[in-house]
Amino acid sequence: MLFKRRARMLRGLACGRPGKALLLFVAVIFTGQLLLIIFKSNQQAARSVFSSRDGRGPSLGPCRPRDHIVFLKTHKTASSTVLNVLYRFGEERGLRFALPLGYQLGYPLPFDAHRVKGYRGPGVVDFHIMANHMRFQKAEVEKVMPAADTFYFSIIRDPLALAESSFAYYKEVAPAFRKAKGLGDFADNAGQYYDPRARNNHYARNLLWFDFGLDHEANFSEATAREGEAAVRRAFQLVLVSEFFDQSMILLRHALCWPLDAVVSFSLNARQQPKAADTSAALAVAVAVGTGPRGPARGPRGPRAPPDLTLTREQREKLRRWNALDWHLYRAFNRTFWQEVERFGAARMEREVALLRARRRALAGVCLRDGGKPVEAQRIRDKAIRPYQSGFGRILGYELRPGLDNATATACLRMILPEIQYKDALDAKQFPRAPRPAQRSSVPDS
Repeated sequence: MLFKRRARMLRGLACGRPGKALLLFVAVIFTGQLLLIIFKSNQQAARSVFSSRDGRGPSLGPCRPRDHIVFLKTHKTASSTVLNVLYRFGEERGLRFALPLGYQLGYPLPFDAHRVKGYRGPGVVDFHIMANHMRFQKAEVEKVMPAADTFYFSIIRDPLALAESSFAYYKEVAPAFRKAKGLGDFADNAGQYYDPRARNNHYARNLLWFDFGLDHEANFSEATAREGEAAVRRAFQLVLVSEFFDQSMILLRHALCWPLDAVVSFSLNARQQPKAADTSAALAVAVAVGTGPRGPARGPRGPRAPPDLTLTREQREKLRRWNALDWHLYRAFNRTFWQEVERFGAARMEREVALLRARRRALAGVCLRDGGKPVEAQRIRDKAIRPYQSGFGRILGYELRPGLDNATATACLRMILPEIQYKDALDAKQFPRAPRPAQRSSVPDS
């Protein structure tokens, strides 16, 4: 419509008797405005992927978005990707995070409220989201988070796949793993290598049970297992399953009453897998890893040769028995998960998962270089977004597509920013440092 009005104006001027200079001036203005409109429409097209109707997803009904949330970030379960979802939602809406003094909330010690930066007593500060690594202790968490409306959720993973991933990541950290030649050797001699008194050996047995704040050294019995399961059910309204991540995100979206884009994510802290003759199906895809205690510095030696993760069928069964408490928890909440999917509706879940995956592909096409594939850290040109490297193998990251407008680049960067750097950025925003006072001049007063 605007173009037609401008064209009629030019035709009217041409039919009258204005000077040539005036006609040329109007033509230049028209051309300039046309180019400006085209430029703005290109910017809006780039931003529209984050503001389009597709980003809202199917209707959630008359619910209100939840903004008081506790996520128990368990180890080796794709929890870093979930954390990114929470970081993005909270940052975009100006919510306040219960951040750790360092990078974990006192882990592996049981959580204590005073581990939260800025905590000054129950109810003094309104924290919205708590999501960094902790060993769960609900009584302490409730000192930080509102008791009335806080939503608690977590995520679990098949203990066999979790043991394989933990062995690769914590081989040089857990003494029980360090003694073993490979994962099969550990499975055969776990009782011999394992000392419960040794620091970091909690990574080597019933790690889920430990993260949930339960006694991971307890001898397995049906009564003990059911008691621990009941404690988790009392504390958490939703337990996601790593192996069914997309279905988990749909259940989470509806539980939190969030738009679809809020739970669309790219897999973060994915590990490049070594080729092995007998690598399990669970390790055939990139696995999520935890974070180190320091910033995003990389070791001088770079990635080392990966440990032997091959297992016989008998060794797999030994590892399941070694992690029997975790195995009980996984089976129990895996059943509950599929009961939730059934209540949600299998066909409805299939449709929403398809929308989620299509949305992920669309955002990857807008945001990411190299077709959206994760790349090795040293190939990422911007060193500030290289993922922290620890353990064996390479932890992969992403690069942004060049030429994005500011709004799109900001939204895309939030989706790929590694956990440690994102935590630091939120910390700096939430606790800005006071500017240093100007130093007094050494020149004497006149």
